Amino acid sequence: MTQIPAHSSYDVVIVGGAIYGSSVAWWLTRMPGFQGRVLVVERDPSYEFASTSHTNSCIRQQFTNETNIRISQFGAEFIKGFRDFMGGDPQVPHLTLQSFGYMYLADTPAFAQSLKAAQAVQASLGASTRHMTPGEIAADYPFYNLGDIVAANHNRVDEGYFDGGTMFDWFKRMARRGGVEYIANEVTGMTLNAARTAVESVTLASSHEVSCGTVVNASGPRAVLTARMAGLDIPVEPRKRYTYIFDAKHPLDRDLPLTIDPSGVHMRTDGRYYMAGGPPDDDPPVDVDDFAADHGLWESKIWPAVATRIPQFEEIRLVNMWVGHYAYNTLDQNAIVGPDPQVGNFVFVNGFSGHGLQQSPAIGRGVAELIAYGAYRSLDLGAFGVERVLTGKVFLEQAVI
Repeated sequence: MTQIPAHSSYDVVIVGGAIYGSSVAWWLTRMPGFQGRVLVVERDPSYEFASTSHTNSCIRQQFTNETNIRISQFGAEFIKGFRDFMGGDPQVPHLTLQSFGYMYLADTPAFAQSLKAAQAVQASLGASTRHMTPGEIAADYPFYNLGDIVAANHNRVDEGYFDGGTMFDWFKRMARRGGVEYIANEVTGMTLNAARTAVESVTLASSHEVSCGTVVNASGPRAVLTARMAGLDIPVEPRKRYTYIFDAKHPLDRDLPLTIDPSGVHMRTDGRYYMAGGPPDDDPPVDVDDFAADHGLWESKIWPAVATRIPQFEEIRLVNMWVGHYAYNTLDQNAIVGPDPQVGNFVFVNGFSGHGLQQSPAIGRGVAELIAYGAYRSLDLGAFGVERVLTGKVFLEQAVI
């Protein structure tokens, strides 16, 4: 049922209430001195098709860019101290970070050298990533077929799986408790001032017009549609990503790290089951409402890669599968964060290309600082600014999955 806003004017209007809309909203309630009125507009409060609902809920330290590594380090700190960050309320559950780690497998000397260089960067920032020989991999994980593998990187500290759904749920709950208003409605238009330097108001599907001090684009794969309402554009498009849950007739005797196979397929432990996934070989942009599955992808790509890498998985049973969307940044597959240089009160928090859930604690905090104080205070996220999109300057991150 469509809901109408309680007021005609808000200091902050957030377009989209999934993980980023709710993270920014909650962090705003934690900014000392910020007393602004905040409205979150969510077109589908069931979040059935939101990228947040289709996430695999993993976090890794294994990036190659210092900013991304530090974002994940704070993410791990946030997960492990979740209740304390939420104010110590005993109703807030503790979150567990199951640190089985990511295992990047290299099948060429050049790839192995890239992993070694990445490990050096990560180690310099305090990450526990190991660069491993095939013999070392086999000693720890004897179930892998390593015939074509020359090296790997692995990290079992603050890297693995956590309950992203619970984190999201409490972002919403605590944002509401802090005074943020959520409505089931949809932003359908924006009115700019005469100089086109600021959004003055947003129009809702219910025909209500709401004045605003700041607009936050937190609309995931729909980011371009929201930006265009303000006369702006960003290189973000929906792309399909497939996830499969399977049971193994011969389960492994230890946790399976989130293994990044050279084929592009990834696989990991998922409770008593296992999870695998990857992109289709043909990976075009899709319509924001297109969640149709390619049912041949499992047989043609995913399962062959899984069974080749782990022969114990030759006898498995598919239990479940789903299709989700990456909000895919076609420039460099990294976040676009911060105000537009022309329409200064329009703030982007878009284009995470699969990194969104794990980066939401740090980036939600940073965007809230930007809105409340006009600058980043905890971690400088300036490298993600939209200016690089306008100039075509790539944010270099080699560890994109």
